[in-house]
Amino acid sequence: MKQNKSTKHRPQTKPNNSKNKISGSGFFSKIEGYRDQHAHALFSSLGRMVASPFASIVTIVVLAITISLAGGFYMLVVNVQQLTGSLEDSNQISLFLKDDVSDAYAAEFADTLKQNVNVQSVTIISKEKGLQEFETYSGFGSAINALEVNPLPIVVQVLPKDTLVDEQSLIALFDELKRSAEVDQAQMDMQWVKRLQSIVAIAKRGTTLLALMLAIAVIFVTGNTIRLEVHNRRDEIVIARLVGATNSFIQRPFLYNGFWIGFVSGVMAWFIITIMMLILKQSVEKLSALYNDAFKMLFFSYSETFVLLGISCLLAVLGSCAVLQFQLRYTKLN
Repeated sequence: MKQNKSTKHRPQTKPNNSKNKISGSGFFSKIEGYRDQHAHALFSSLGRMVASPFASIVTIVVLAITISLAGGFYMLVVNVQQLTGSLEDSNQISLFLKDDVSDAYAAEFADTLKQNVNVQSVTIISKEKGLQEFETYSGFGSAINALEVNPLPIVVQVLPKDTLVDEQSLIALFDELKRSAEVDQAQMDMQWVKRLQSIVAIAKRGTTLLALMLAIAVIFVTGNTIRLEVHNRRDEIVIARLVGATNSFIQRPFLYNGFWIGFVSGVMAWFIITIMMLILKQSVEKLSALYNDAFKMLFFSYSETFVLLGISCLLAVLGSCAVLQFQLRYTKLN
């Protein structure tokens, strides 16, 4: 009876299925564990930045100015590229047709040129139109009216494709058009084309070099900040290693700290560039009005904004990772 009484008041327990549960959903349990660890490291690193505002603000401002220099130069190149349309017009090939070529035959010749894969557009200037333009801009109106026959030929203006990039194709196209039977003379300012191509090449190379230099600066500034953070939390890291913390666990909050530094710096750099462009917008619009509104100020698009933030975060995380690998080995914490 005592035995029955003891069993009566003993709490009934269910079979222990914890092992089966873990083994059945071990993968998802690990995923949830990693998620919780990363979330804790993400927000705890943000809390540490807020807890030390002075040091964080100094670092973020320096990085924001550095990133804004690269981003501002990029936007300058993007806006200047709007002018390449008018610059390409100056690279057009002028074909002076023979005197016996009629307007109808010139139109057929222009249609043939439009089928060329290296030709972007073709414009015909008739003899009458050419005479009117010459009379308007030359100032010899009375002398031209005394002429019995229009001495000007039909001109076909050909605008090549990729004139700012492929110089060899441009020269080959010029030679091909020059050998046409309808053409009496062809003209193109190759010296201006070469100068223009050199300017574009220098601008692209300068953009690349500036971006690389500023990217290195971002990595070093972020790395130095993380190095100081590791030094300040040395005792905490030593204790974590003594209780069996892994290297990834120790490095995780510092990497997220670098992520937050890069993200906030990128956001601030975006605001700096946008404010500077808004300040210049009114002056640029006044200048553009003098040229029939041929220029419009371009700002960051959504994709370019995400790229700017992504590059800022990536560079900061790379700087943090490089310093952590060296610093932890140097302090013999691995």
